Amino acid sequence: MDQFFEIRKVVEPVAADYGYEVVRLKWLGSEDGKILQIMVEPTDGGRTNIDTCGKISGDISAILDVEELISDKYNLEVTSPGIDRPLTRLKDYERFGGMEAKLETKLQVDGRKRFKGKIGKVDEENIKVEIEGGEVIQLRFNDINEAKLVMTDELIREALKASK
Repeated sequence: MDQFFEIRKVVEPVAADYGYEVVRLKWLGSEDGKILQIMVEPTDGGRTNIDTCGKISGDISAILDVEELISDKYNLEVTSPGIDRPLTRLKDYERFGGMEAKLETKLQVDGRKRFKGKIGKVDEENIKVEIEGGEVIQLRFNDINEAKLVMTDELIREALKASK
């Protein structure tokens, strides 16, 4: 079974106990070794609290040690998605509709894999994106390999407004 699936089964209830949900699990490499990065955010869409991230990290670390789901040496990092956050769930695309994003697909779409544009209408499995020149393309959610918001003045304004 997929290691992330097993880790997610442990991590999600811990985050939920603090009123948070998991945005992304990702292995990162560094000179010091592997890092398991867990991005979390409050379920109500509010601001991520660094103290809460520390508490979540401590609880997750203890459980992962007991469950022995990871055999290699690693460091654990529990963090906020940030302003120019990754888009990992359909609800992320719905929430940030109208914002600019960079997207990379698993396979080529219209002869390319990388797109940049404004997030448009989202349905059960598709996301419309208005790319350069006003052209609107439709991407299947399951065909997107990676996506993240682009840091723009509009995004910063919205983040500031949401934090008040």
